[in-house]
Amino acid sequence: MFDKVKEECGVFGIYAKEAKEDLVGQVCVGLSALQHRGEESCGVAINEDGILHFHKDVGLVSEVFTKEMQRDMPQGKMAIGHVRYSTTGISKKENAQPMVVRHKKGNLALVHNGNITNAVELKKELEEQGAIFTTTSDTEIICHIIVRERLKTQSIEEAVKNTMKIIKGAYSLLILSPQKMIAVRDPQGFRPLCMGSFEEEIVFASESCALDIMGATFERDIEPGEIVTITNNEVKSEKFLPNEKKGMCVFEYIYFARPDSTIDGINVHLFREEAGRCLAKQAPVEADIVASVPDSGNDAALGYSKQSKIPYDIVFVKSKYVGRTFIQNTQNKRKKLVNLKLNPLKHTVKDKKIVLVDDSIVRGTTITKIIKSLREAGAKEVHIRVASPAFVDVCYFGTDVDKKENLIAHGKTVEEIRQEIGADTLEYLSLDSLREITKSCKVNGFCDGCFTGKYPIEVPKNIDKDKFEKIQF
Repeated sequence: MFDKVKEECGVFGIYAKEAKEDLVGQVCVGLSALQHRGEESCGVAINEDGILHFHKDVGLVSEVFTKEMQRDMPQGKMAIGHVRYSTTGISKKENAQPMVVRHKKGNLALVHNGNITNAVELKKELEEQGAIFTTTSDTEIICHIIVRERLKTQSIEEAVKNTMKIIKGAYSLLILSPQKMIAVRDPQGFRPLCMGSFEEEIVFASESCALDIMGATFERDIEPGEIVTITNNEVKSEKFLPNEKKGMCVFEYIYFARPDSTIDGINVHLFREEAGRCLAKQAPVEADIVASVPDSGNDAALGYSKQSKIPYDIVFVKSKYVGRTFIQNTQNKRKKLVNLKLNPLKHTVKDKKIVLVDDSIVRGTTITKIIKSLREAGAKEVHIRVASPAFVDVCYFGTDVDKKENLIAHGKTVEEIRQEIGADTLEYLSLDSLREITKSCKVNGFCDGCFTGKYPIEVPKNIDKDKFEKIQF
């Protein structure tokens, strides 16, 4: 809506030693902490003595899981949940997760964060084998393959291993079977997944902030290529496909994740603050104040201010009540919403030289409007500093960066972009600086394809990203 990259989803799950009446409520608390990862739909599946019950719908967690709905859900000892923003597959109730299937050897519920890059050929293969699809989500493909492999194997874990050999791309999964809960992270580790503990419960979440919110203790990140299985209150771990090239999405740190999360050993707030410090060293400028485009630029702006010694100030009031209800389908309406969302503080900006820090510029429409609003409020100069390199290519692993032609940096110089958005100066964080900041990450490998066009694994050929996202699975 406001020229920001959207992430596909977040997952959360709990395994308790004994059945609990409030397990669904606990999952909803975790999902609420992950709501920023997906605002279109949500759902929860719970295992009641081997029988899987679920509820999902379009809407926020607080809208879909009212107190009455939580009360009506059965008690159990295992439950998984999901919040979704659609990249592959359109936004509708049928595409909400968890995906729940019933097959010859039992039941299966699955939640997924990421995108499968070989989904097109896999769907064709499955259909030729007689598979019927009821959704337009690539997650259903994963379910079909796990079920097919389960009929060939002695355990759900073996079926998951076989599936990991077949599917390619980004997937952090939580799976419920009649007896087990399984957590899986793809061999590249594109998307985050961590594990914690709460009293006698094991908890899984896309981000550590969800563990904090429910009072759980962070234990560790699930490693790329790892399968964690819990059955009969026993936790087992296996490293599978461990030698694959790593590719953690660096944009998790730049924008997707909450600042209070720590992912693969790097605290998100400190990462963003360091990006701001690097920007101040790389692109200094004389100014009166440093400010941010709230809220995504806050941490980097703080770092820029600390390094440059230019005081940090607030230049925008952000409306708390302009959310997804106001999503509009025309460019003219979207532009008007920028003023609804962010209103400049005229007394703060009048006659000031401002360094305005944002996490990224994707299409450029919003930052242009923001700069114009600051000038109309009396700003003398507006210097834009971006806490990431320029977006020049698309993403196939779980974000909605689509056609290159829609990216303002595609085919343009920094000076051409500066002129287009109306800034006095414009500087992006260098790729070298970004890579230097990520050196402390435990995963030791990142995907920065949106900045370089180079990806850790092969991406779909002979089909552009826009069509890839719209294929009716």
